[in-house]
Amino acid sequence: MKTVLFTTTACAAALSLAGPGRADERPAPAPDVAGAAGLSELVVTATRTPQAAERIGQSVTVLDAEAIRSSQTVVVSDLLARTPGVSFTRNGGVGGATQLRIRGAETDQTMVVVDGVKLNDPSSTGGGYNFANLLVGDVARIEVLRGAQSTLWGSQAIGGVVNIVTAEPTSPFEGSAQAEGGSDGTAYVRAAVGGAQERLVWRLAAGRYVTDGETSAYAKGAEKDGYRNTQVSGRGRVMLSDQVSLDLRGLYSEGRNDFDGFPPPTYSFGDTADYGTTRDLVAYAGLNVALFDEALKSRIAYGYTRTDRDNYDPTQANTDKTFDAAGENRRLEYQGVWAVSQRWTAVFGAEREEAEMRTASPSAFTPNPVPARAKATIEGLYAQVQGDLAPGLTLTAGVRRDDHDTFGAHTLGQLAFAWALNEGNTVVRASFGQGFKAPTLYQLYSPYGNTALEPEEADAWDAGVQQKLLDGRIRVSATWFRRQTTNQIDYFSCTGGVDPLCRPGGVARFGYYANIVKADARGVELTGEADLGALSVEANYTWTDAENRSAGADYGKALARRPEHQANIAWTYVWPAGVSATAAVRYVGESFDNAANSYRLQSYTLLDLRAAWPVTERLEVYGRVENALDDDYETIRNYGASGRGVFAGVRARF
Repeated sequence: MKTVLFTTTACAAALSLAGPGRADERPAPAPDVAGAAGLSELVVTATRTPQAAERIGQSVTVLDAEAIRSSQTVVVSDLLARTPGVSFTRNGGVGGATQLRIRGAETDQTMVVVDGVKLNDPSSTGGGYNFANLLVGDVARIEVLRGAQSTLWGSQAIGGVVNIVTAEPTSPFEGSAQAEGGSDGTAYVRAAVGGAQERLVWRLAAGRYVTDGETSAYAKGAEKDGYRNTQVSGRGRVMLSDQVSLDLRGLYSEGRNDFDGFPPPTYSFGDTADYGTTRDLVAYAGLNVALFDEALKSRIAYGYTRTDRDNYDPTQANTDKTFDAAGENRRLEYQGVWAVSQRWTAVFGAEREEAEMRTASPSAFTPNPVPARAKATIEGLYAQVQGDLAPGLTLTAGVRRDDHDTFGAHTLGQLAFAWALNEGNTVVRASFGQGFKAPTLYQLYSPYGNTALEPEEADAWDAGVQQKLLDGRIRVSATWFRRQTTNQIDYFSCTGGVDPLCRPGGVARFGYYANIVKADARGVELTGEADLGALSVEANYTWTDAENRSAGADYGKALARRPEHQANIAWTYVWPAGVSATAAVRYVGESFDNAANSYRLQSYTLLDLRAAWPVTERLEVYGRVENALDDDYETIRNYGASGRGVFAGVRARF
């Protein structure tokens, strides 16, 4: 509470420092969390409004359109794993359940936003987002904001925020197309068209990905588990007047993946005919209004997401369906951005989110079970100010109040500083943020639910410095971070005793969810970039020490599936004819697959080779070799990852 009071005081003091200066001295930035696509010098996610990077006190990585294109990456999670502080695990190859972790936080403690819409699945255990079906597709920009960020982004942003923005056209009519193929029967095609007129900006895109999958030395199953995905997206903006515009955005993806299960008669993990389907729908409508010579910009928006998940076993009697779940989110929000003076900007807003879930597990004995259903509502208010305390010294301070209809109200705050020295060649940053995550519908109301749960809470700090050398051709940075999490929710097994929560209403159950985990994560992130003419180098290293701090047998042990050491380095050379070649190395240190640290996941090193040839200004031929050394590894026990793969393709634009 002291931190909240301090942050609130800082907000009030900042507004008083702004003074009575004229509000029209500087136009307010566009209040669009999905804006600023293609502008790598601006950062949106940290303040929910575009700001110059040197004014941001938090740690953020920006992947612009060129970085995404040159990576040749098809799956978003593979791309994010090359950024500092980010790791992921996957149940096998592409299409398997994919969990992303930022700075050692839980996978469901990462907020994911696509074109202004928060993504999560209320029907899943932790309510997090499964990255399995998210392809790069028409994505033009990704920002990864690290650290607890719940002040502006609300529940779930304990580890950080991933903000994804799809492309927006800049000419009256334009389009692009891509096709590639390669190992294991893999094929990928996509196309997009759009245009920008005086009063209308629009774009439509679609893609299709298929692969037969492959086996691995670590995989328990010997058969290939295939995957296919279809993705369609669109966006449009209509200028109703010079001050009013309407935004419409949508994304739909449908995936099917084969996976292994527990076949009879031994019921040990191995090859089965099981498969799953996932359908994701994301929709957004927003009305933008600019007033007072654009000193005040407001946005009223409605976001909707729905995730449908079904699993099937064709060999099961009575019904082939083994799992059926659906989760929906409806989100209504207002956001305002006010240019208080030339030096100070205020961001404020109100949100109301309604979540709903349905889940059931049919079986041969109960082919039509009564599904579990639940709803919950959370309402929030937030405010943040940003301004210059002195030349080059920027303060950001904010406070948030959320009210959940089950566990009540929660208040938290955030404070950050950025100090740009030597004409911006040196930037010193420091931030403190609080995060929280509301219990999910499954954790509250499923057969294993507990309505007495408290929200997960976290305090996070980081501090760092960025230095530019040789007129900006070399950039290096170092960041220290720490996060302490309390009330973390975990599954408690009812193996005996007289715990009343094991027998609610006198009916015994196998277990329930409880606030039983404390965690402590700390580490260092190092990055470096060098532009040496024809040769460029990018590198990063992350050390993460994430520990269980709960009393008991696992106290002091490493949190599962958090590698202590990670590193990436890529060398790119461009010949005079424009042909580029890249060698990229990714190292992931060993980790443990379980809380008891009894099974060790071995370290691995992946070498990727890429090349691209711009045949003309509008046509490019490219190719890559993934895992060129054919390293066998696993990110989750018994699930082998992809081996060597060779791919080639062509991209065109008009």
